[in-house]
Amino acid sequence: MASGPLIPETRVLAIASHVVHGYVGNKMATFVMQSFGCDVCAINTVHYSNHTAYKQVKGTKTTAQQVKILYEGLQQSCLNNFDLLLTGYMPSAEVVQTVGKIGRDLKFHAGTKPGSFFWVLDPVMGDNGELYIPEDEVPQYKSLLREADLILPNQFEAELLSDTTITDLASLAAAIQILHKTYQVPHVIITSLRLTRNNQTLPSRTPSRAASSKPASNTTSTHGTPSESPKLNAETSHPSSWPTSTPSSLPEPPAIEEPVKLTIIGSTATSDHRPRLFRIDTPQLPLFFSGTGDMFAALTVPRLIEAVHSSSTPNLSSRPSWKSPDDVSAEDLPLAKACQKVLASMQAILGKTTEKCQETMKAYDARATKDGCGVGDEADEEPAEKRHLALMKASEVTVVRYTKDLLYPPELGKFRPRAVSEGEQVQSDVGNREPDELGVLKLGVGKTSEGAIQVVSKGS
Repeated sequence: MASGPLIPETRVLAIASHVVHGYVGNKMATFVMQSFGCDVCAINTVHYSNHTAYKQVKGTKTTAQQVKILYEGLQQSCLNNFDLLLTGYMPSAEVVQTVGKIGRDLKFHAGTKPGSFFWVLDPVMGDNGELYIPEDEVPQYKSLLREADLILPNQFEAELLSDTTITDLASLAAAIQILHKTYQVPHVIITSLRLTRNNQTLPSRTPSRAASSKPASNTTSTHGTPSESPKLNAETSHPSSWPTSTPSSLPEPPAIEEPVKLTIIGSTATSDHRPRLFRIDTPQLPLFFSGTGDMFAALTVPRLIEAVHSSSTPNLSSRPSWKSPDDVSAEDLPLAKACQKVLASMQAILGKTTEKCQETMKAYDARATKDGCGVGDEADEEPAEKRHLALMKASEVTVVRYTKDLLYPPELGKFRPRAVSEGEQVQSDVGNREPDELGVLKLGVGKTSEGAIQVVSKGS
C-alpha cells in the first residue's frame, strides 16, 4: 500500500463485477485505487468463481433490487458521501437504471459544490462487432452519458454511443465531438484502438451492425456453469483486453495491415464542446489478458485526481467536471498527463506478467511432453483443456505483486501524449441537434422513436 497520501482523501464507490480468483472488475479496481490511498466501497454486479475466459465459471448475478438495497443501506447510515463513482460491467438494463439513479443521487447532493463529485463511466458493452450484453441495455447506457464526467469506451462502444462508424482519425474525432456536444460528456478516452500506419482503424464490426446486433444468448444461470461459456464475455473479461484480431471479426477481403501497437485517444471538451484530442501509442503484447480495462479505469481515477490538483490552472478541482480552460493544449490536459502514467504502469506490469506466463507455460509444456500427454494437433481434448486452464491461470494479472509499478511508473518518456490535429478539423455543427417543426429537440438518448426529448419554445 501507499506509504503516504499520493492524492487528497478520496472516497470512491465502485460498482462492477467480482471474482473469487483473479483480478478483474472490482477485485482489480479496489486494490489499484486503495494503493493510492483511496477509500473504496464496492458494490459487485456479479459474484463469480473466476473470469469467464477460463470457459467455465460458477456464481451469481446481482439484481437491480439487490444493488438498490445495498445503496439504501449506505444512505440510512449516512455513508454515501462519495467523492467519485466508478462504474463498470452491469448485467441488465434494470441494473443500469438503478446505477443511474445512484449516480444522480450522488451528483445532486454535491450540486452546491462544483467539482466535489466526479463520475467515471466505463460502458462495458462488447467489441469486434458483437454485443455482450442484452440489446436493451444500450439505450440505458446512452441515458447515463449526460450524467458522467468521463467515459471510457472502446472503438465499438464509441460507435454504438455516437452512432458513428469510425474508420480513421477524422471520423473518430467526429464521434468524440458528438459525445461532447450531443451528450455533454466533458471527458472521453477511447481505449485500445487499432490503427494502421496511415491512421486507418481496423473495423470493429460488420457494416450491418443494426441487423446483426442481438441480445447475448450466453446468459448465466443463478447457480452453476453457463450452458455456453464463451471465451469473450464482458461480465468478467473486459472487452479492451480481448484479442485484437480474430478471423470471424474482420471482414474479407480486403487484407488490412495488422498494427503492432494499440492506441488510446482522449479528449477534454472546450467550452463550446469541441474536442481536444491527444493520443498515446503502446506496444501490443503477445498475450491475452483479463482485467486490463478495469486496471486502466481504476488507475485513471487517482492519476486524474493527481493531475488536476497539480495543474497550473488555479482551483481546477473546484471547476465543474474538472474541465481545463480552452487555452490548455491537448497534450497538456490533466487527462493526457494522467493517461501517460496509467499506460506506463500498465505496460510495465503486463510486460512482467507476459514474461512470467511464458516461463510458466514453457515448464508446463515440458512436463506435458515428458508425461506423454502431447501438445498441438496430436493432443486429445482433455490435455488441451488442462493446458487452457493453466494458461489462463498463468496469465492472470496479479496486480498485488506490482505495487511499485503502480505508484512509480517507469519509462514515462515512452508514453508521452501527442496532439491529434484532426480534432481541430471537425465541422462545428457536428453533434448539433435541431428542433423539428413542432419544436421538439431529440436529446440523442435511446432509440430515435422513443428517446428523451426537450420541447423548445419559439425563439429560444
